[in-house]
Amino acid sequence: MPEVTTASAAWQLLVTGNSNFIAGTPAHKHQDAQERRDLAIEQTPFAAVFGCSDSRLAAEMIFDVGLGDLFVVRNAGQVIAETILGSLEFAVEVLKVPLILILGHDNCGAIKATVSAQQGTLKTEGEFIQNIVTRITPTIERALAAGETSIDDFTDRHIRDTIAEITDRSKLIASAVAAGKVGIVGAQYSLALGEVHLVEAVGEIA
Repeated sequence: MPEVTTASAAWQLLVTGNSNFIAGTPAHKHQDAQERRDLAIEQTPFAAVFGCSDSRLAAEMIFDVGLGDLFVVRNAGQVIAETILGSLEFAVEVLKVPLILILGHDNCGAIKATVSAQQGTLKTEGEFIQNIVTRITPTIERALAAGETSIDDFTDRHIRDTIAEITDRSKLIASAVAAGKVGIVGAQYSLALGEVHLVEAVGEIA
């Protein structure tokens, strides 16, 4: 793959790969033995992906890319933590990725759990599950105040809020975006259709 140096070029590669995935015609790039040997020396991913840890949200498959193409960071509900910010800063500063993708999905269990907590029906003994819910709660409260009602609407808002939190909390990433070195895209994945739709773009994406 030729070197990818702009957010717009990186995003277009992901869009094209997702089209291949939807059509059932994946190219399965960068997975041969020689590629593995080359990657043992160094990695040069063209994008960082911060997504939900849902087992159906496998970024390399969804975007039809291979080993070494994406720097992937995941947790349940894609909630921001210091380790997440540090990982994304590493991708920007050290790996020089031009694009950060925030990837949510429909029917998200973390979002639904937070809604259940708002309704007083969440049943869990996991204190760290509750921690995830607590982190997502402000987004759900803002969504409800705005009259939003669907899980997909809540997910879109959570994706936008995640982008805002990244640029608010990471001076390194915010500076890279302001300088035109990095773009951030937020997108939601349809579990049934396999399709990724754009929610928000920050920086020079078009």
